[in-house]
Amino acid sequence: MINFNFLHNPIIILKLTFFEHIIELYERLVFIIKLSILLIGFSFLKVYKLISILKYPVQNIKFFQFSPNEYFITTFKIAFYNGIFFTSPFIIGQFIIFLFPGLKKKEIFFILLLILSSIILFFLSFIFSYYILIPTTINFFLNYNETIIEPFWSFNQYFEFICNFFFNTGLIFQIPIFQVILELFNIIPFTQILYLWKYIILLSTILGAILTPSTDPLTQIFFSLVLIILYSFGLIFIYLIRII
Repeated sequence: MINFNFLHNPIIILKLTFFEHIIELYERLVFIIKLSILLIGFSFLKVYKLISILKYPVQNIKFFQFSPNEYFITTFKIAFYNGIFFTSPFIIGQFIIFLFPGLKKKEIFFILLLILSSIILFFLSFIFSYYILIPTTINFFLNYNETIIEPFWSFNQYFEFICNFFFNTGLIFQIPIFQVILELFNIIPFTQILYLWKYIILLSTILGAILTPSTDPLTQIFFSLVLIILYSFGLIFIYLIRII
């Protein structure tokens, strides 16, 4: 079984002096900053491609800007968020290497597997939002007011709207990771997490109705099933931890 006692008593004997740790932290921060600037700059060079991707769910909508520089500022925001997003795995990796230099190979492997699972789940949440959740929600709002209001949208507000969807759905897709963390830190034991299945079904039904404001019941049911699958995946992950 993998030993996770370091989570409850994180006292690690370090061979480096305090000053050497400061230098190491500085070097890692410099690496992260340089990588972030590089990825943000590359994202800005490809910003029009990113914009075309973001506009795909609403191809028939015309956008406008409230001020002369609104669209220009929005392109910077898109490049910045995209650069930080792709830098985040390296930030987490550098953070773990710095804080836990005394981990065993099995412990490092398991934590990296947990991080990789988190990244994969986040990408899956992005795909789910982009192809299912956002188009369904936008079509609902368009059909709701199509006979009264002409749909002219601010691109900046549209960008913030879909970013909220990406962020909220990304958090929801981290349910298995949260379950594992609660188990590892003994905040909520496995038996209690397993007992919560009735409340998870109720919560998934409520979130399915809120996050998919469509009259189509199939979309709501599909979203609820996704949440239940994520919860079940977290239980399987915890069970594998306990038997390793």
